[in-house]
Amino acid sequence: MNSPGTKRKLAAILSADVKGYSRLMGDNEEATVQTLTAYREIMSRLIQQHYGRVVDSPGDNLLAEFGSVVDAVECAVIIQKELGARNGALPENRRMAFRIGINLGDVIGEGDRIYGDGVNIAARVEGLAEAGGICLSGSAYDQVENKLDLGYKYLGEHSVKNITKPVRVYRIPIRPRGKISKENKEKDEKSRGWRKVTLMVGAFLVLIIGGAIIWNFYPKTDERPQDFTSEEKPAIEQPDSPAIAVLPFTNMSGDPRQDYFSDGITETIITGLSKIPRMLVIARNSTFTYKGVSVKIQDVGRELGARYVLEGSVQKSEDQVRITAQLIDATTGQHLWAERYDRDLTDIFALQDEITMKILTALQVKLTGGERARVLAKGTDNLEAYLKLLEGLEYFKKPSPADNNKARKNAEEVIALDPNYPRGYAALARTHLRDARHKWSESPSESLELAFQLAQKVLEMDESDIEGHVVLGQAYLSKGENEKALAEFEKALTLDPNSTEALNALGRMHLWTDEPQAALQLFKKAIRLDPHYARFSYINLGQTYRQMGQYEEAIETFKRIPPNGQARVNLRLELIACYTALGNKKDAAAEIAEVLKMEPGFTVKKFSETSPRKDSVHNTRFLDLLRKAGLPE
Repeated sequence: MNSPGTKRKLAAILSADVKGYSRLMGDNEEATVQTLTAYREIMSRLIQQHYGRVVDSPGDNLLAEFGSVVDAVECAVIIQKELGARNGALPENRRMAFRIGINLGDVIGEGDRIYGDGVNIAARVEGLAEAGGICLSGSAYDQVENKLDLGYKYLGEHSVKNITKPVRVYRIPIRPRGKISKENKEKDEKSRGWRKVTLMVGAFLVLIIGGAIIWNFYPKTDERPQDFTSEEKPAIEQPDSPAIAVLPFTNMSGDPRQDYFSDGITETIITGLSKIPRMLVIARNSTFTYKGVSVKIQDVGRELGARYVLEGSVQKSEDQVRITAQLIDATTGQHLWAERYDRDLTDIFALQDEITMKILTALQVKLTGGERARVLAKGTDNLEAYLKLLEGLEYFKKPSPADNNKARKNAEEVIALDPNYPRGYAALARTHLRDARHKWSESPSESLELAFQLAQKVLEMDESDIEGHVVLGQAYLSKGENEKALAEFEKALTLDPNSTEALNALGRMHLWTDEPQAALQLFKKAIRLDPHYARFSYINLGQTYRQMGQYEEAIETFKRIPPNGQARVNLRLELIACYTALGNKKDAAAEIAEVLKMEPGFTVKKFSETSPRKDSVHNTRFLDLLRKAGLPE
């Protein structure tokens, strides 16, 4: 029996160690410690860049947490390449080579500690890796097989101590992707069969370097999801209008590569319902934290503040599809409506519309003519274009240059299949906008102009396209045309009052124009709609409280946000400003020390040059507080 405070969860675990560490210590203890320290810093930096968190690093081991198997494997590959390059500059007797093993399985969490079978299997898998290499268990391999440009070699099944069933093991050569041999592929298919594979979105990837490196992971998008709820948190108050959460439909095909299809159907239903002003629809990011998890509907309703919950499953086989769906009152457990559909795959558009309308009928929500037209607008009759779009959206959820390029290629293929499909142009516009913002392209200004032109084209094709208005607004914002950006965000929110993206974008506009009161309710609604993915909204809310001079409320809000990546510095700057305004020099000094430790060359001037609202009165006040606190000018 678990002790109080322990929690069992699905986790991805990566184990690694230094081969020959004892020999290295015996040869030259001081030099070995120096190399290990340097390599730890490299790994910590790469883990942070891949949205991970270092938990512990005893001896030659390192423990960290991530949000997706894909993130963990990508980071592991980069670690091996980086350390391999550094080893090349060292004498052979000084080189330090790590072995890494990755597993996805059950672990038990107790505070910051994670242990259990999932960790044990990872350690055994790591033992099969070569020095400087990576091995995956079958459960981890199933999640990345077709998502990363790597090669995989099947090593067969291996017995693991205290584990009943043998574990499939795969090796990743640190080189471009190669094909799996026919023999190994047949062994793999035979061992997998048609078993159901599920993955908890927001599960923990555990990477053990040395004895135990565990990496916690989250679904990869531009913003990482954080669960801001707790078991002690009271139920969210129900609104007067119907509040509904659409759980991710279960992929029943037996092939995890079909997840994008079942996820796409879920998102289409959420998008249709979100356009109705008289409904409160929980955002996709929060409902997808329940993916692959066995949950009680009553708990989901309480945690998300949704009286109604829709759940279902999708089974796609060649040109046929079976979809089951049931609408449940989360307060009573009563089934309000349930149906099973067996249709040709070409009927998928009409079927998604039918499910959406059945939900509205069950909830007694009547639509105006314009609302009905927006809800049922499918954009294309080309099934291949629709499926290609869903595939591309999976790439876009991963914020990296390589995946952005893949998403762009997919969007271009969608347009080629159906030149009259607005969502293809919207998807393409987003990839160019991301290139411009992150300066990934050779000419960010050209990328911005392409995004701008494509967003305009989307709205020429369909004035009611919400994504077109959001992308156009973001393009205007990047061009410095704030009034036009504001108008686009307002239009998007009118068309989709449940869009957290539009709520945050519009709220930011009000912050940048020194109108915090107007921003406050927008950010609060965004948090209400997306309680499990509210990190960005909480940052915005904290800044709003600071602008309003409510420093205690701002500090309380900022402290709810786990500091990841560059946000670690930005959040500490916010806290420094608030502490200084309250005259709390001790806490301000502690935060300053952390900022200068993380960013030794930090200056207020350099930071001010990155601000999107240089002429703002509140921005000037913020910078003055940083100077007053004692940060270098």
